[in-house]
Amino acid sequence: MTNNNTLVPGFNDEKDDSLKISLDKIDDVPNCLSIVLNGYVDTYNSSFFQKRIAKIVEAGYTNLIFNCAALNYVSSTGIGSFTAFLKMVKPKGGDIVLLEIQPKVYEVFQLLGFSQFFNIKNSTDDAIAYLKSGAPVVSSVFPKVFGCPVCSKKLKATRAGRFRCSECKSILAIDAQGQVFLG
Repeated sequence: MTNNNTLVPGFNDEKDDSLKISLDKIDDVPNCLSIVLNGYVDTYNSSFFQKRIAKIVEAGYTNLIFNCAALNYVSSTGIGSFTAFLKMVKPKGGDIVLLEIQPKVYEVFQLLGFSQFFNIKNSTDDAIAYLKSGAPVVSSVFPKVFGCPVCSKKLKATRAGRFRCSECKSILAIDAQGQVFLG
């Protein structure tokens, strides 16, 4: 990996003290950049964030690894930005991976129900391996429609993981076999 913000023409034209972004080229995956985020993403700086990432995609980088180890806050607007990035790269055959998310930031993704839409990994090696392999094989169990064990609200899970019931707010977990548990 080589740290080089000049990989994307005009990337450093605009700056925001609340969110510092640096780029690292990943040579093991075609059109791949690691984007190191330091600070926070909220309503006030999400436009800046989206413009920077749009420049990256316009420059031909469609496989994006967002290193979130130094990202200490993401609002719902910030999560909307990540969703927009996914919509930018998917039609071009790319994908995004969120890396090393802090627990308090991950909780926001979970509470809003977005943790199941993103590929979240714990290391750069895991993220690279995921992008090299392409989309994972989808189990025939998912998507799974089931009733919340607390309030019986009909819910849909697209993959295994933890999430919150939209009705009673209970934290639920679903395993790879489709079994639902509290907590």
